[in-house]
Amino acid sequence: MKREELGKSIYDVAHITGEFLLRSGKISNEYFDKYKFESIPEILGPIADHMKDLVPKGTEILAGLEMGGIPLSSAISLKTGMPTIFVRKKAKEYGTRKLAEGSDFSGKNICVIEDVVTTGGQIIESVKELRNLGAIIDSVLCVIVREEKAFENLESAGLKLIPLFDMEELKQLA
Repeated sequence: MKREELGKSIYDVAHITGEFLLRSGKISNEYFDKYKFESIPEILGPIADHMKDLVPKGTEILAGLEMGGIPLSSAISLKTGMPTIFVRKKAKEYGTRKLAEGSDFSGKNICVIEDVVTTGGQIIESVKELRNLGAIIDSVLCVIVREEKAFENLESAGLKLIPLFDMEELKQLA
């Protein structure tokens, strides 16, 4: 699927209208339901096809952030043959008590995978914890970046943000 067609498909599936309470407490008459595009194989597959080419050279492991980054990192892993880890927002308080499940990642070059990035705050927190566990991380791939501020925020944390689309482009492709 061509990139422009993919962008239109993502927007058509995920953009919904109605009345929605946002995390900020505001009410909006439109919403972007990111899980819609991640749950459809005919869209997830082409997303992985395009994102695999954006994975920086030297990457050894992909890291899908809970929750939306996990199906994406799995799909990209299948396309690249790279292992992936699954990163929780917070380490479990029982069982293995791990922050991340999957391959051993200490001392490895990791590329973080996320679905939609607005400010990058959660990414910065997760990367900080992974770095404390020995991960080497300098890049983040996402399907969609919503705000330009995300680039600056992530850069200040030593991270390069590499989006497949920005929200404005998706709106134009719709």
